[in-house]
Amino acid sequence: MTYTTTGNFTSEQLRDQAAKLVFASFDLSQAVALGEIALGIARTRSLPVAIEVWHTGRLVFKAALPGSSRDNDDWLRRKRNVVERLNMSTMAARIEYEEKGQEFIEATQLPSHDYAAHGGGWPIEVVGTGTVGFLGISGLPQVQDHELIVECLTTAINAGS
Repeated sequence: MTYTTTGNFTSEQLRDQAAKLVFASFDLSQAVALGEIALGIARTRSLPVAIEVWHTGRLVFKAALPGSSRDNDDWLRRKRNVVERLNMSTMAARIEYEEKGQEFIEATQLPSHDYAAHGGGWPIEVVGTGTVGFLGISGLPQVQDHELIVECLTTAINAGS
């Protein structure tokens, strides 16, 4: 089965992707730098997105660009809830259930007003520590939100942020 709205990703591809996007360390300065990377890319491309970076339970970076709305803020909250509960990207959560022929909300019985397994949420991982934060982007189709996050994380990790 193919999932055109989710980029035809597989769980295996997403696990491999996540394994490569792990920080050696990640402090508040790096969290802000990650947000600035995301903001810079979004501004350069005039993307109508909202961006959040969380570090150890604290919102440390938030930006909302022209064309985004309050709805994007709610999408970010719901995506963060999925990441915090399952410790995986929102796209990975969605695909995991789709591969089983299930809808995320129906299978988990989680309330849709609090959880959204749509691309655009990512757990920030540190080698030897685990999850220390969240990067969320909302405003584009879910595959594009996911791909933008991957680009931002790759840039930050390669820069040593």
